[in-house]
Amino acid sequence: MLSKQDKQAIQAAYSEFLAGRELRARYGQKLMVAAIARSLGAIEQDASGERDSSKTDGEHICVVEAGTGTGKTVAYLLAAIPLAQAQDKKLVISTATVALQEQIIHKDLPEVARHSGLKFDFSLAKGRGRYLCLSKLDQLLAEFSGSGVGTSMGLYEDELPKVDETGAQLYRDMAESLASGRWDGDRDNWPDTIEVADWSRVTTDHRQCSGRRCPHVGNCSFFRARENLGKTQVIVANHDLLLADLALGGGAILPPPEETIYVLDEAHHLPDKALNHFSHHSRVGASTGWLDQANKNLGQMLGEIGDGAELDRHGEELPGLLASAKQSLEQMWPLLEETCEFEDERGNTVRHRFEGGVVPEALMHLAETLRDDFDELEAVLGKMVQAAQKLLEDPHSPVPAVDLERWYPLLGSWYGRAEANLQLWANYARPDARDALPQARWVTLVDWGGSFDFEVCSSPILAGKTLEYSLWRRCYGAVLTSATLTALGRFDRFRMRAGTPDNATYEVVPSPFDFSRATLQVPASAVDAGNADQHTDAVIAALPELLGDRGGALVLFSSRRQMETVYESLPGTWRNRIQMQGQRSRQQLLEIHRETVDGGGASVLFGLASFAEGLDLPGDYCRHVVIAKLPFAVPDDPIEAALAEWVEARGGNPFMQITVPDAAVRLVQACGRLLRTERDEGTVTLLDRRVVTRRYGRAMLDSLPPFRRDIN
Repeated sequence: MLSKQDKQAIQAAYSEFLAGRELRARYGQKLMVAAIARSLGAIEQDASGERDSSKTDGEHICVVEAGTGTGKTVAYLLAAIPLAQAQDKKLVISTATVALQEQIIHKDLPEVARHSGLKFDFSLAKGRGRYLCLSKLDQLLAEFSGSGVGTSMGLYEDELPKVDETGAQLYRDMAESLASGRWDGDRDNWPDTIEVADWSRVTTDHRQCSGRRCPHVGNCSFFRARENLGKTQVIVANHDLLLADLALGGGAILPPPEETIYVLDEAHHLPDKALNHFSHHSRVGASTGWLDQANKNLGQMLGEIGDGAELDRHGEELPGLLASAKQSLEQMWPLLEETCEFEDERGNTVRHRFEGGVVPEALMHLAETLRDDFDELEAVLGKMVQAAQKLLEDPHSPVPAVDLERWYPLLGSWYGRAEANLQLWANYARPDARDALPQARWVTLVDWGGSFDFEVCSSPILAGKTLEYSLWRRCYGAVLTSATLTALGRFDRFRMRAGTPDNATYEVVPSPFDFSRATLQVPASAVDAGNADQHTDAVIAALPELLGDRGGALVLFSSRRQMETVYESLPGTWRNRIQMQGQRSRQQLLEIHRETVDGGGASVLFGLASFAEGLDLPGDYCRHVVIAKLPFAVPDDPIEAALAEWVEARGGNPFMQITVPDAAVRLVQACGRLLRTERDEGTVTLLDRRVVTRRYGRAMLDSLPPFRRDIN
């Protein structure tokens, strides 16, 4: 139960913040503060200071859908910070986008610290890959010192192109900026955009990093930032970093879950991001090339870091293991060609999905062989990594430290690739347990240097169970929030995908917006989008009449083909006012759009699904949102297709249980582009007659905000 002292602390902080900012309390915001306070304040500790799991069974999780304009960031900060301090826990705020991460760290937290009376420190957490590796930079510069142009060590030939003079100068500039203190090694703080390939050469991951054994650790940007996290009360991270930390067991980068209260903003993204982290994939051709390249580099490696003991002994086992794995992978290529069908009726290359996740017997048998090959390879490489770590720590090592530092990242990279292949082929080598959720398994044709490669993939169909065991059961407490967590008025969809407990707190708090300032209309001219050509013709005919000659509008499409067809079919004078996704970068499109509207003109944005979420166009920048068709997903995603199979096999209706709720969420997000402030007004037009004529249409309309309606 929330103590009187904690309640007073939260109320005082909220009142002081409102007064300091000269704001009025928002009803939905007050409800959200209260819901979070009740949930987190009721957590009881055991003798060791951890959450007493015998007293709470899901009640430590609070799920809040907070409508646009609620002020949810301020609500969760003012509720969670005092309770985290009172219970001596870290507060980790995780979000899905860089934009919100930066807003929280640069705007929201400083304002709360300045106006609430709360005393706390905060910092931004990033993964290792956002920071420069000094060891790798030194190696590159050592190569450049002779000729001025490096060869990228010749060790990553299957991954990165060679470094040209422009790239070499970039690395010299980095070293100079570091030495002068103008740069801290954080990629995001470099003044210019750094290409992915250029950055990949000078960053690292946990497999390639020698950690505290590295001679550069005292000046390492990542470890400096990580040390600061240990002293910080409030940490701002992102979902990818959080999931990566959980995959490493929790507590590897962020504080351990048992000592942490999490606030997961934009929580509707968490299930999909979790699936990405828990999936496995490997490219057959690229992996074959890597094994061959590793065998070629092995002699040079052992010649430079051979220790006459463990490294050499294990290294002698590698040629046979690398050759065996390569031979097995070479057998996989013709088997996939024989087993999989990669062309549809129109000749487009597509992926091949194994129905029900069931892999053909011949493929399963070869996967067993590959599992065994990579199991042995991973074990030996793991022993070599451990041996190299011991040598790095040994002040009397027989191997020069400079040579160990040069080769350790590559050895770690081999180990990581062997581990990834082991996980994938182990997944393909065994059928799913009878009562377990099935895996989605598929093969995709991908471009590979002008030719093609097979990318073999597997993924859980739902992330809920994994999140339940790795996060919800372990964490001290958690708050999940977003503007779109319900579907068709219920939390069932989110609970299934995210695995949150049934007896967690689930709340919907209202937006302060007056939705009667906007109209939702379905014109009489709207046609059933099931007839694609007829619907496209109707959209082309409707747009000039719907959109005025001043201000901004947003037209959202579910299909790039339809968007481009509509664009090309409109009169030239109309095309001049349209900014279409794909013509320029998103930022450039928005800048042109705003400049046009600011100048008194008319500008129309044409966009796809990514424009239906996260786009903030207040006031005149968006007075009209046109939704071409109900946003049903294109049925080609292998994970969603496998999920639908599973639902149907259990006697369910995939369309009503998955497709319609998913589309309803996307429709709410699309409509949410219209009203961005309490003063906004305008129109949402839906050009799809199915919302009126189909049984599910009424439920989708009822899930939308209470706009005025003009439905013909």
